[in-house]
Amino acid sequence: MTINSKTMTLRENAGVHFLTYNKLSEIDFINHAFSTRLGGVSKGIFDSMNLSFEHDDFDTVTENYKRFCKGADFNFDTLVASSQDHHSFVRVCTKNECGIGITRPKDIKSVDALVTNEKGVTLVTYYADCTPLFFVDTKKKAIGLAHAGWRGTVQKIGAEVIKTMTENYGTDPADLVCAIGPAISVCCYEVDKSCADNFYALKLDDSKFVFPKSGGKFMVDLLEANRQILLSCGVKKENITVSDLCTRCNSDLLWSHRATAGKRGTMSAFMALK
Repeated sequence: MTINSKTMTLRENAGVHFLTYNKLSEIDFINHAFSTRLGGVSKGIFDSMNLSFEHDDFDTVTENYKRFCKGADFNFDTLVASSQDHHSFVRVCTKNECGIGITRPKDIKSVDALVTNEKGVTLVTYYADCTPLFFVDTKKKAIGLAHAGWRGTVQKIGAEVIKTMTENYGTDPADLVCAIGPAISVCCYEVDKSCADNFYALKLDDSKFVFPKSGGKFMVDLLEANRQILLSCGVKKENITVSDLCTRCNSDLLWSHRATAGKRGTMSAFMALK
């Protein structure tokens, strides 16, 4: 399988297919990956690489994680997962949190972003159309992942991650290298007025991410909205990469909630310090 992307590379190892950002791959002290639908052992509507334990068999999903970690070169024992429900809480992670959400129960609700500056900690967040945000502090050597659905986006979860990294690690936003996506893109993300009004309330250049249609509908560009939020925090324009892969348009490779009418598995973003 091939993809048409200028920003990401589709890789395969040990039967596992995953995406990496070309820009992030240039940073030698991190490992990162974004899973696809391919390379796992789940069955039915979750076929085959499903990384959510909800509704799927626990042992099957665990095997998927082990296969993914082997293929993408992560240590299974270092994983720490989010507990997402479309809010903007950022969890600071250390080795003490390893296993939470994977081999240990989730202990905090409403965790939509994770940060760390410790080696031996692999951050894991979940997606199936919502927008992943990757953060790498190239000076302080700290990293973050965030899940930005439309609610997380209008709550400016990206800004919350930067604030948390600044407070805990001394991060200067100018030193951050960030990546946005893959997610459902403006070509496929239609919302009603009540949802669109939340994006207008951001007070950014909404002419570039909210597009009115007939019948009271709007097309929204989640990726551009998040890009502008990062810029407003001081991240340099040249340090932000936006994925050119729409999850719905590439639903043969990527899980998409809208493409499957909710009958689907879940992808994950992974990142760790080497």
